[in-house]
Amino acid sequence: MTKVEFLDLVPWRREDRMCRTRSGRGEAREPSRRRCMSGDKAGDSVFPATKVEEAVNRAMDTTNTIHRHLDLFQRAYSLVPDENNCSTSVVLMELSRAGGRESERLAGTARVRGWAEDAFLLNRWEASGSRLFTWSLILCKSVPLVGRARGITSARSDDSDQLAASSFPGRNRPSHGGRHPRRGGVEAASNPSLGVPTEARVPRATRVKNKSPSEVQITAEQIIREARERQEPEHPRGPARKIADAQELVDYRLGERKKFEDAVRRAAACGSASAWVRYAEWEERQGDLQRARSVYERALSSSSAAQRDHALWVRYAEFEMRSRCVGHARNVWDRAVALLPRVNQLWLKYAHMEETLGAVANARQVFDRWMAWRPGAAGWSSYVKFELRYGEVGRARAVYERFVAEHPRPEAFLRYAKFEAERARRVYERAADVLADDDEDAEALFVAFAEFEQGCGEVERARAIYKFALDRVPKGRADELYGKFLAFEKQFGDREGIEDAIVAKRRVQYEDEVRKNPLSYDCWFDLIRLEETVGNKQMVREVYERAVANVPAAEQKRYWKRYIYLWINYALYEEIDALDMERAREIYRTCLKLIPHKIFSFAKIWLLAAQFEIRQKNLNAARRILGNAIGVAPKGNLFKKYIEMEIYLGNFDRVRTLYEKFIECFPASTYAWSRYAELEKSLGEFDRARSVYELAVTQPALDTPEVIWKEYLQFEIDGKEFDRGRELYERLLDRSKHVKVWLSYAEFEASAGLGGEDCESQRIKCAQRCRAIFERAFDYFRTSSPESKEERAMLLEEWLNKEVSFGDLGDLSLVQSKAPKKVKRRRPIPSEDGSGIEYEEFVDYIFPEEIALAPNLKIIEAAYQWKRQKTGDDDE
Repeated sequence: MTKVEFLDLVPWRREDRMCRTRSGRGEAREPSRRRCMSGDKAGDSVFPATKVEEAVNRAMDTTNTIHRHLDLFQRAYSLVPDENNCSTSVVLMELSRAGGRESERLAGTARVRGWAEDAFLLNRWEASGSRLFTWSLILCKSVPLVGRARGITSARSDDSDQLAASSFPGRNRPSHGGRHPRRGGVEAASNPSLGVPTEARVPRATRVKNKSPSEVQITAEQIIREARERQEPEHPRGPARKIADAQELVDYRLGERKKFEDAVRRAAACGSASAWVRYAEWEERQGDLQRARSVYERALSSSSAAQRDHALWVRYAEFEMRSRCVGHARNVWDRAVALLPRVNQLWLKYAHMEETLGAVANARQVFDRWMAWRPGAAGWSSYVKFELRYGEVGRARAVYERFVAEHPRPEAFLRYAKFEAERARRVYERAADVLADDDEDAEALFVAFAEFEQGCGEVERARAIYKFALDRVPKGRADELYGKFLAFEKQFGDREGIEDAIVAKRRVQYEDEVRKNPLSYDCWFDLIRLEETVGNKQMVREVYERAVANVPAAEQKRYWKRYIYLWINYALYEEIDALDMERAREIYRTCLKLIPHKIFSFAKIWLLAAQFEIRQKNLNAARRILGNAIGVAPKGNLFKKYIEMEIYLGNFDRVRTLYEKFIECFPASTYAWSRYAELEKSLGEFDRARSVYELAVTQPALDTPEVIWKEYLQFEIDGKEFDRGRELYERLLDRSKHVKVWLSYAEFEASAGLGGEDCESQRIKCAQRCRAIFERAFDYFRTSSPESKEERAMLLEEWLNKEVSFGDLGDLSLVQSKAPKKVKRRRPIPSEDGSGIEYEEFVDYIFPEEIALAPNLKIIEAAYQWKRQKTGDDDE
């Protein structure tokens, strides 16, 4: 588009004349000293005046409305080339002025505000805002954007380029190599068709002296909200239809009714009543009440769902009320409440209509009919408010009496008590009698009752009410009640009362925990300890009964370990604190019946039950309990305690029987055999003790056989039965040839029989026998177990010590000739990760007979000797 075509579209004003160009030529004249530029003394651009005047006249004469005027400006703005920024400024200026002139009519036009802001920002970028800011403010006078314009002008001039770039993303910079045409750029100098003088001086930008913030601050949220509120609708409403004569009105109505009939037929499939309502409202606007009423009746008879739609009944009745057809409205309301008696809105609107008409009796009758259906609290409250509006206090009280009789709930009594005010005590007492034992939601009622008494100055009555409530309201629902009681005691109570309140609050916490997890026995223990500190036996027993009722679901002993202590503590409490022995005995019996003894058992509970009977001096009962225990669930601890009791009582025959039963149940128990033999030894029955030991050592399996063998040998040694002892050692060597057995045997022979008359001969015999045992042991390890070199070395070491202990009778050379040499060697072992082989050092023993068989060992011995000599030389 050429510049001339562009100017043909721009409706410039006549007052803003530009310096004229020479007719028929495109050359620009020298600018005059005074320029007529938009009401400003110093202009910024020069345009051909002829084209401008023609455009202005054509636009102003042909434009009848401001909307068309602004559309022309917008079209001109959109056609301005990017490089003609000075022209753009002028166009935007005129746009803002045109909008300013029609600000009263178009104060909310978003386009005008946007043009004004664009004009100011662009002109500020190119001419420091000397002129366009004035017209931006003219436009902004009628809209709340003065603060925003003020904020824009107070911005620093050095960031104007950045501000313009953010405001005009598509046309923010002229493509002139960074220089503006107005400031002597190449484009301005080389293109005279723009009409811009190359030597024009740019006025200095106005400096802002007052940089303090404005008193009126506008946020971005306010700007966005105002822009949305003033935004024009996207789809403007079409022009209203004007009907000229009656025939056209008939045709219009016929067409509309046909559309509505089609709409209700389509809506019948989905069961929607909105189409019927629009149809009836249209008929109502046409003034044809009979047709509108017919539409509503057709809608109600169209489907059963429409008849149950209370909103449709309300629209129908409201239509009759607007039409002042009271009889028809009453008829509609009666039909509606008869069909939908549970919809409160129908009754309320029906009663409101009667009350509006002044028919108070009819309204009361409607309320009575409604109350016959037993509505909720909202319905009764509406009835009471109706009676109070007419000063019928007695009737209101009667309504409340019917309300609490029909709905004996805390909410109903609280409403009634609030109504009675000073005489509310009677209502609260009646509610407490009715709801104390049945209703779980009576907490709010008791709190209100106590606060009422507290307000009346009856502190003791309030305390009694709190305690009464705490005894009856479930613990899980009494959080608010305990909190109020604690605050009450802190205000009016003493130390004991405050402690009771604190205990009550902790009780609520523990109750809440055990309610959430009944199998959390630690929480039960905490609650029980709390109740025991209070000292109320009945409450303690109640808590114990509730706790032991939570039996573990799985029959596995690990789940019962904590549970069984509830029974134990319960029985001990009855015995020690409550001093009720019969109840304690019954608790033990119940617990023993509850435990599945075929799967697992608890020796502790059996023993506690037996010890309880012993404390009650009932030995027969204790024996019966322990006998049942070892018969049902035999355990080693039961036998131990039972035997201990019988030994203490001196019944050794029973003890022998119990040991026999013990051994029968646990034949591999070394403890049972050992304790049985010790019993016989303590009673002087050595033959019986020897028989017990004999039976023990002949058992195929024992948990610790070395213990019973050691005790048996010691028993024979103590009895100076050395021959029996030697026989036992020989039998033991047949079972095990461990080095310790050989050493013990040698030690036995070294000391057996000493202390007699012929002491020297006995010493010689003992030394010979001991030396013989060592030789047998050495020959066994040398021939039968050559790999046991460490055991052989240990044997020789003990043998040498024993020969030294013999003194003159000892033969050290015999042992020293058999002594091995210790050498260090390395052996390969696989690494932990299996990737390679590692080596470890170990001590090996080389015996003399091995040296004779391996001549290479002499070389090794020589090497070791050389190494020792070298080490010694280095040390010197």
